[in-house]
Amino acid sequence: MLPASLWHPPPVRNCLPSPRRDKLSSCCQSLSDHAVGSDAPAERTGQRQRLSTEEAMRWADSFDVLLSHKYGLAAFRAFLKTEFSEENLEFWLACEDFKKTRSAAKLAAKAQRIFEEFIDVQAPREVNIDFQTRELTRRNMQEPSLSCFDQAQGKVHSLMEKDSYPRFLRSKIYTDLLSQTQRRLS
Repeated sequence: MLPASLWHPPPVRNCLPSPRRDKLSSCCQSLSDHAVGSDAPAERTGQRQRLSTEEAMRWADSFDVLLSHKYGLAAFRAFLKTEFSEENLEFWLACEDFKKTRSAAKLAAKAQRIFEEFIDVQAPREVNIDFQTRELTRRNMQEPSLSCFDQAQGKVHSLMEKDSYPRFLRSKIYTDLLSQTQRRLS
């Protein structure tokens, strides 16, 4: 996740109230201007690596490429917020974090928190999954394991990949970001 000081959500059409529109207007510049944190040699020398056009264009190669890139994930999250569907990505990320849990003592508590926040009927950030998947996940909660959310996570991943991801690639957020990175080369 980008530090708050570096992240400004991308611009969207003028359908938003003015303060939000102003806040959203600087995202593309922010994403394209800030250092990519995964470049260890550049970090050691104090140099900053900007998001390149090639990197941003690679996000269109596949949904998983987008999710694996720090700024791709940030741009996609900003896009989902404009569509009021960021809970899908937040659930997917919570599951990815959950799978890294090594403490058996923490496993059940983390599983319960994810279930209550995203899966349970009327959860505060309920994801759109079918009844069978919801019930299977509920049964999995009786004996939580690292794979107890796998089916639900897969359904949400598939939904984002088939629905939100293509719209993201056509969105003003993504096209403006590409324009920003290309303009910088000129």
